Amino acid sequence: MFNRSILIVLVIALAAGLGLVASQKWFGRGAPAAGPELATVRLFPQPRELPPFALQQSDGTQLVPGELHGHWTLVFLGFTYCPDVCPTTLAGLAQAQKQWEALPDARRPRVLFVSVDPERDSPDRIGEYAAAFHRDTLAATADIPALEAFARSLSLVFMKVPGPDGAPEDHYSIDHSAAMALLDPQGRMAGVVQPPLDPAAIAADLVTLTGAGPQ
Repeated sequence: MFNRSILIVLVIALAAGLGLVASQKWFGRGAPAAGPELATVRLFPQPRELPPFALQQSDGTQLVPGELHGHWTLVFLGFTYCPDVCPTTLAGLAQAQKQWEALPDARRPRVLFVSVDPERDSPDRIGEYAAAFHRDTLAATADIPALEAFARSLSLVFMKVPGPDGAPEDHYSIDHSAAMALLDPQGRMAGVVQPPLDPAAIAADLVTLTGAGPQ
């Protein structure tokens, strides 16, 4: 069962990756390459609008598309019980966040951590978890259907993987995309950041983008 689940996740991830490449080619038809030179962020030739979504933030309020306007936002899917990818990624992003702290709060880039494990990750838990890496990190979650729709809109994937035979029911893991989606100040999906992550390069790119045009 475990191996089959992993195979399914790999197939889904491959399909999502192909869809992401196809979407970049589609949106790039007839569009000239434009924008600042970046080290690690891959911008799409044209940003794409996201469908409506509503996530629950760690403070209990709703996170809807309008809440993200005015800032470049990196979106990372994960879960607090993640043993490696999530803490490593959030620690790297915290290094980047420290490098853009001097930017005005009204325009400062944001990091949004979205837990795809609502069964175990309460809003309070994800808020404490995210803040342990950097106080500015936003944290949100939702029910599984809403999370699946949100992830799909960003060409990201996740899937629950059962634990070993005989393990307690709550001893499961979640396979998820290690890439991050980048939203522009209009809340549109504007690009991606693929691992391995380079905090200094991410910070430099986001600072460049923040000063590159109207917000």
